[in-house]
Amino acid sequence: MLDANERHKTAVIVEDDPDVRHLLSEVLEAAGFTTIAVDNGLDGVRAVREHHPLITTLDVTIPGIDGFEAARRIRAESETYIIMLTALDGETDVVLGLTAGADEYISKPFRPRELRARINALLRRPRASAPAAWVAHHDLRLHPDDRSVTVGDDQIDLTRTEFDLLAALLREKGRVLSKADLVQVLRGEEYSVGVGLLDADKRSIEAHMTNLRRKLGDSAVQPRYIETVRGVGYRLTSAAGA
Repeated sequence: MLDANERHKTAVIVEDDPDVRHLLSEVLEAAGFTTIAVDNGLDGVRAVREHHPLITTLDVTIPGIDGFEAARRIRAESETYIIMLTALDGETDVVLGLTAGADEYISKPFRPRELRARINALLRRPRASAPAAWVAHHDLRLHPDDRSVTVGDDQIDLTRTEFDLLAALLREKGRVLSKADLVQVLRGEEYSVGVGLLDADKRSIEAHMTNLRRKLGDSAVQPRYIETVRGVGYRLTSAAGA
């Protein structure tokens, strides 16, 4: 049985291609992780349940259950950071992956250096430290310490990524955050892979924002909480709005 520190630095790899599985093990072990590698979705869910990993990588086209279903089952019982690594890179596939609970969606073939940078960025995301109060906008309330969100009397279940995006918008109190700003929120200031904002980054932010709005019961056409500033990014709606 792994002790607390070992569990904290554990990664589960769910990948049916042995060469890719070996490469992922090398990248994660170089980052200080103990790795558990399996080749199908059902064993992946079991491995997460047993080892409580900090990071889980998921291919989509794996035997048993596919990566989307595996992500849904994992997210229902674990807060592990889920990174989907797949050759399926269409917009619909990205949306499905993020909706299922993935924190990152990376297309194959991937660059090990980029994967390492994204893992590091996930781990740099701020966690609760000092006591903080509820932050509110209309009937939407967010508590940074226990990472809880409510709308009216309803508790809203958000992924880590959705929570971090919403918290950033609430912190800025109406200032427009560009998609590049939001990528930096999720990845940290040190993230510098590639030049400019990649199309995959744009699609990822758009998909996360779509999921976030859906969970909040918000509308992009008549927004109550989050407004799209066309061609720029996102901001909170007016505090005086309905």
